[in-house]
Amino acid sequence: MTIREALRQASQTLAAHSTTDAHLEAEILLMHVLGIDRARLYASLGQDLSHSDVEVLTQLVNRRVAKEPVAYITGHREFFGYDFHVAPGVLIPRPESELLVEETLDFVSGRFPLGDPSIADVGTGSGAIAVSLALRLPNARVFAIDISRRALDIAGVNCVKHGVEERVHLLEGDLLSPLDDPVDVIVANLPYVTNAELGGLGDEIEMHEPSEALGGGVDGLDEVRRLLRGAGDRLRPQGAVILEIGPAQAETAASLAGSAFPQATVELRRDLGGWERVLKTRT
Repeated sequence: MTIREALRQASQTLAAHSTTDAHLEAEILLMHVLGIDRARLYASLGQDLSHSDVEVLTQLVNRRVAKEPVAYITGHREFFGYDFHVAPGVLIPRPESELLVEETLDFVSGRFPLGDPSIADVGTGSGAIAVSLALRLPNARVFAIDISRRALDIAGVNCVKHGVEERVHLLEGDLLSPLDDPVDVIVANLPYVTNAELGGLGDEIEMHEPSEALGGGVDGLDEVRRLLRGAGDRLRPQGAVILEIGPAQAETAASLAGSAFPQATVELRRDLGGWERVLKTRT
């Protein structure tokens, strides 16, 4: 079987099982099996696949048919232009969360000319946000916090992968409780899916991604409330709390932030789709 034939067969199998972007996912799986990039893949379409490669590709396609996310199958996900290791036990980083990084960098550029703030990434998961900030802010001190030991192990892999293990400090615990001292910026992508929405996320998410990283209670803001209530004691003067939220929660979340920080400037930022996605509170 040639690479071209294998690509076509994998694409057809995925499409037959209603996989979105079947051809793209077939490419990703085949590139993963062969350890090559897309340019090399298409330059090699006429070459034969070894029997073992065909077997491995078949196994990966079958895992995808069973709704396992491609990122878990390959162990990789791109975020903010960087490649991150992901695995079951952490939420797969989404493009909309890149806005958290952008808004944090924007705040730091205006408040810290030397780019040297202390930042807490709460609910760090794979560490994608914490590591991205550490890479863009080499003078910053970053604390990556998660209640899950499994998540911190994966975040640790990404810290080493990107060479920031000396500047990203992994802390295990609930929300801000592991912090010994206040920080300048609190950034977080906390669970914000409502109870009503949880059942409609689709098999891929429901079967494989950690529910504790998704569900935020009746209105999706349980964890956001808890964080905002405790943030005052953990935030230095003229700091910021930057949170990802669901678009339908924008007004309520902004009200919560205003109540927690009456003198603060509360702003909502829209993602590329035009949805209000990030709550930015500057004290």
